[in-house]
Amino acid sequence: MQYPDIGQLGEDLVAQWLQSTGWIILHRRFSSRWGEIDIIAQYDGKSGEPKQQSQHSALSTQHSLLAFVEVKTRSSGSWDAGGRSAITPQKQVKISRTAGMFLAQYPEKADYSCRFDVAIVYCQRISKNLTGVTASEEAVATSLVAGYKFKLQEYILAAFDSSIDNG
Repeated sequence: MQYPDIGQLGEDLVAQWLQSTGWIILHRRFSSRWGEIDIIAQYDGKSGEPKQQSQHSALSTQHSLLAFVEVKTRSSGSWDAGGRSAITPQKQVKISRTAGMFLAQYPEKADYSCRFDVAIVYCQRISKNLTGVTASEEAVATSLVAGYKFKLQEYILAAFDSSIDNG
């Protein structure tokens, strides 16, 4: 039996949710010698802020905003607090350096406001092989794919601060 790529399916859910809230997905699994960023998304907020930012007035956009998103997909009983403790200071440095490589590769985006977000996705095996994406009260978004239920449990805005040095 072939097992699905749980990490990629969790990233798919987050990417779909971001797109549904007005974000443009620029890259998936962007790699550099420093590491990988799961999702790089852009929000063009010329008149206001993204929907999920409305209560965070300190995170206003000038023209465009880039989010470098780390997605952690975990099943129940995971050893690392649902993926939160996997975002170590060393991992943050790798993500920040990779973001710097992205900005060096795309200098037209170098003046955009940037932030580092973390998405926590819960994965559970289910008995039916249903597919689809639905809204849910207990989760930000859910999907049923390949016999698994995925829940976007938490989307952490600006989960860690890091200065991007692309020089």
